[in-house]
Amino acid sequence: MTVNNNARRVALIGTGFVGSSYAFALMNQGIVNELILIDLNEEKAKGDVLDLNHGKAFTNNPTLIKYGTYKDCANVDLVVICAGANQKPGETRLDLIDKNIKIFKSIVEEVMESGFNGIFLVATNPVDILTYATWKFSGLTKERVIGSGTILDSARFRYSLGDYFDVAPKNVHAYIIGEHGDSELPVYSAAYIGSIPVESYIEQHAAYKKEDLDNLFIDVRDAAYKIIQSKGATYYGIAMGLARITKAIFTNENAILTVSALLYGEYGEENVYIGVPAVINLNGVREIMQLNLNNKEQALFRKSASILRQNLTTYFGEVT
Repeated sequence: MTVNNNARRVALIGTGFVGSSYAFALMNQGIVNELILIDLNEEKAKGDVLDLNHGKAFTNNPTLIKYGTYKDCANVDLVVICAGANQKPGETRLDLIDKNIKIFKSIVEEVMESGFNGIFLVATNPVDILTYATWKFSGLTKERVIGSGTILDSARFRYSLGDYFDVAPKNVHAYIIGEHGDSELPVYSAAYIGSIPVESYIEQHAAYKKEDLDNLFIDVRDAAYKIIQSKGATYYGIAMGLARITKAIFTNENAILTVSALLYGEYGEENVYIGVPAVINLNGVREIMQLNLNNKEQALFRKSASILRQNLTTYFGEVT
């Protein structure tokens, strides 16, 4: 099925910090025509519907926002899952697998029972594992099951590089790939300030040092831990990332975004969902972009994929 870009109907499952922030972003940007909020806590979801609708007088976007149930997923184009246990201080994203895998099985089965035949977008952590689970539980093609992957990590990376080099983040082109977690990696070999490679830019400016890049990446990788320690959860950044993916789908944009996509030979890996640059349009993942990784980057990516595969094996048997 191809998404109906005229209808632009979304069902959001999970109206916690991330889900409600995503709904707020959608309403403000006018990305969708209809938004259905679904949550185990019905009163919370209904409260969000009221709160969001009360802000319509201040927007130019007539988004229809309403409360719904899994049965309403039958006629939507995109189901976005933000439900599940949140990462707590001291926990890694992979620590959440046991808590969320059972939740997802129930959610996906109920969505599919409704007759849903669109695209899944998964945000809940560990996002790579749960996107794979959604693909398995749904029976949909790999192109139509997408995870938020490293879209936020890449945005943090671009922001940090821009801040370091005093350049607008929009003019920084750089990717974080791999697991959305501790084994992710920066692709400095494909990082550019404007059209100038980062390493060349450093050579041209004495104020910058190559060794500073290591600390910069560590700050990017560990950003979630700092935010969670400070305020309990991260939600604004990932909500904006989800809205960006949603826009790329509904506008048939063919945008290159670092999402969690299923690899079938790309980067030398098989049958694992992992963060990579991919072309996103009405059909979901049109294609995976293969960066020309150097030897160090390829080894780090292989290690990241291996960590994900080991965790997948625990729940889905041998993954090759």
